[in-house]
Amino acid sequence: MEFGEVVRRRRMVRNYDPDRPVPPEVVRRLLEHAIRAPSAGFSQGWGFLVLTEPADRARFWQATTPEARTPETTTPEASPPAAAGGATAPDVAAAGPAGEPPGWLAGMRRAPLIIVAHSCRQAYLDRYAEPDKARRLGAAAGSDERRWPIPYWHVDTGMAALLILLTAVDHGLGACFFGIPPERVAAYRAAFGVPERFTPVGAVTVGYPAPDRRSPSLRRGRRGLDEVVHYGRWGPAERSG
Repeated sequence: MEFGEVVRRRRMVRNYDPDRPVPPEVVRRLLEHAIRAPSAGFSQGWGFLVLTEPADRARFWQATTPEARTPETTTPEASPPAAAGGATAPDVAAAGPAGEPPGWLAGMRRAPLIIVAHSCRQAYLDRYAEPDKARRLGAAAGSDERRWPIPYWHVDTGMAALLILLTAVDHGLGACFFGIPPERVAAYRAAFGVPERFTPVGAVTVGYPAPDRRSPSLRRGRRGLDEVVHYGRWGPAERSG
């Protein structure tokens, strides 16, 4: 598939065919492409947890998902829990019958593959304390988190996750990136033995797409270049002359 077509086709898929596993060679390709992401100082301070076995995936959802809400605890004004959708969760349907996950979560749970992307801050601080960086930046500059303009360990891991999303499209798969709620991170760590130095930046469900409901947020429309691009200086987003 042409790269431009891959980019145009990429979207968050929230329902999968549970009877079509992702071939092992494709799983490996997703990860091979992920580690081609750029990283500051070539620190490569990321780690990936790959869940393909049904028992492991079930443990993931149990650890990261709040208890299903009952009709008594669900109100029309309430938003769906953010466990398996992060910022995307409110875009989908609310909770289903008592004791059952909401429709969006049921579809996500059908994914035959989950990849959790983690960042490691210490890997970056250690890298920038090494002689080649320390000479250029100052002995303590790079190893002092306060001197970093933004947490590049998270940024680089996010770019690795994007490469997973794009590679999935190139292989005819669907994928969805989502966050683990802060209050569920401890349970997630305990369930999978994730060291404290690794922070789960987000998880990606991957599988062959099944019919799903497009996000209502798409009605907002995609912002055009004239709204978001500024040439020369920040001002009206248009190119002069």
